[in-house]
Amino acid sequence: MPFDHRQFRDVMGSFATGVAVATTRDAAGRPVGVTVSSFTSLSLDPPLILFCLEWVAESWAAFRDGEFFAINILGEDQAALSSRFASVRADRWAGIEAMDGLHGCPLLPGTVGWVSCRKETVHEGGDHAIIVGRVEALERDPARSPLLHFRGAYGRFERAG
Repeated sequence: MPFDHRQFRDVMGSFATGVAVATTRDAAGRPVGVTVSSFTSLSLDPPLILFCLEWVAESWAAFRDGEFFAINILGEDQAALSSRFASVRADRWAGIEAMDGLHGCPLLPGTVGWVSCRKETVHEGGDHAIIVGRVEALERDPARSPLLHFRGAYGRFERAG
């Protein structure tokens, strides 16, 4: 059966995902960040993760040219941060006191966890790049709960039982 882009987005949006901000530094050393929901572990041995980024994203050049990046897994109270890094605003970093992680990639405060990666490879995936990274460092905060995205809205995780 034929379908259109809207139908495709609606069905894919029915899969609840976590929300993360991928960060790196551009050639001039400025922090770069973009909200991603297409992030997942790929391999345990070696430890690999992947995330997807639109080829036309303003942050694409920094991730294409950079050797390192970090993934910041957002907490349930960080929806505003997700929206900030999903927008096209020029001052995404204004007022954010990120710390430098491994290789200088920005780590956002108050996240559920983060992974610092060396870029392993980039694959073509239609209108997106599939960026694979080898995990070099990671940390989590077991007391924090994740921010979820489902059908175009943010939500919370509730443990069963």
